[in-house]
Amino acid sequence: MIFGRVKPLDAILATAEKKSLTRTLGAFQLTMLGIGAIIGTGIFVLTAEAANKAGPAMMVSFVIAAVVCGLAALCYSELASMVPVSGSAYTYSYATFGEIIAWIVGWALVLEYAIAASAVSVGWSGYMVGLVENIFAIEVGNNFVAGPFDANPGIINVPAMLIALLCMALLLIGTKESARFNAILVAIKVAALILFLVLALPAMNAENFQPFSPNGFFAKEVVDPITNNMVTVGVAAAAASIFFAYVGFDAVSTAAEETINPQRNIPIGLIGSLAICTIIYMLVAAGATGAVGAQPGGELSQSKEALAFVLNEIGHGWAGKLVAISAAIALPSVILMMMFGQTRIFFVMARDGLLPDVFSKLHPKFGTPHVVTMCTGVFVALFAALFPVGKLADISNSGTLFAFFTVAVGVMILRRTNPDRKRPFRTPVYFLVCPLAAAGCVFLFFQLSGYTELMFLGWTLIGLVVYFLYSRRRSHVGQGLFEVHELDSDLPPTSVPPIS
Repeated sequence: MIFGRVKPLDAILATAEKKSLTRTLGAFQLTMLGIGAIIGTGIFVLTAEAANKAGPAMMVSFVIAAVVCGLAALCYSELASMVPVSGSAYTYSYATFGEIIAWIVGWALVLEYAIAASAVSVGWSGYMVGLVENIFAIEVGNNFVAGPFDANPGIINVPAMLIALLCMALLLIGTKESARFNAILVAIKVAALILFLVLALPAMNAENFQPFSPNGFFAKEVVDPITNNMVTVGVAAAAASIFFAYVGFDAVSTAAEETINPQRNIPIGLIGSLAICTIIYMLVAAGATGAVGAQPGGELSQSKEALAFVLNEIGHGWAGKLVAISAAIALPSVILMMMFGQTRIFFVMARDGLLPDVFSKLHPKFGTPHVVTMCTGVFVALFAALFPVGKLADISNSGTLFAFFTVAVGVMILRRTNPDRKRPFRTPVYFLVCPLAAAGCVFLFFQLSGYTELMFLGWTLIGLVVYFLYSRRRSHVGQGLFEVHELDSDLPPTSVPPIS
């Protein structure tokens, strides 16, 4: 079903050629970018959130989230290899569903990328504050390290705000430089997780896995005995939250326009980074649960620095400090990648006329979209300063699940409407994989809290108001301002009036 104006795939590729980004990234750098985006707050911090919702059965939650993400990754790989330009799910939706749905997807991706960056900034703040307290024996009050909406409220989360602004500054310098810095941070994060596994796995105790699923499978609302607030619990609810731990692999597709040989390297980066992280996550979840237990309301479930807490509890305080230091050093790579993805989404939407053209302007020296990078950085810093990590992660997941759903359905539509187009990567058994991916996204979405679902609905309605008041009449597709040409043909492009 088509909703509004469709931008043909050839037009998307032609537009990208007229105002494109520099191709500097290879398969290894993309995989590192993917791992850098995936491994972060989800495993270092939200392990505690999952334990509070599902207990030891959070291991099942990790599996559920991994399966849904794996299916979505196969769908992403096909579209990214067909359309190797920036824009991710927004671009793909433009060619399949039409402009209105593409706009909603692009608007929803703000929740995935920008809000996710805010969540990781808050997660980083927790580790940094814990590090300062443990190493320097300084008691840090809540006023300037927690936002007004935290369970233990403060005034403003200053560390979270500052790290977001620092990552913004780094992104302004350039993509290649950011990718090199990111590769170093990825190595630090992986080393920290390996150290955790070496020490935690031998300390596993079978008794810590009982009772395995204290809150059942499906999501339900209960009163949190510590905060007295209503919270959503259950294995499926934990999967919907821990889904955040895997989000990031799709950010690789936003770098398609800056990738060397994207038809080959984008699928490698997407699937490779997800596979590596899934193995690491399963081992970490088993180690944390087996070592100290993961019952709802327990000490692990209340920790802001979950992995460091586990190591401290099993008598390896020195290692806990190293993991905390590693998280403090390396978590900014996730913020970096999330902000990178957001700026590229806005860059493409501006290039299509749906956002002000200033967002697609490139810095004369660094060649980066500097205006949109600065706007994104300020937005991320503001939300990081005010909101707690759990709420930010769930809101981010709502936008991500919607985007993944449209990608899965988009593959099925393009197989029917554009069957002859070259597909360097083809989703295997697509008639099974795509519906399962779409169904998995719908299932997890409705396991989120009612508050989160209402937030997503409200954000979508705001986006539609912006679209009809501003974007629709300025759309390049609506004005016929795009070129169309066949990439496999030697004939000159056929076009309507080109973009000036």
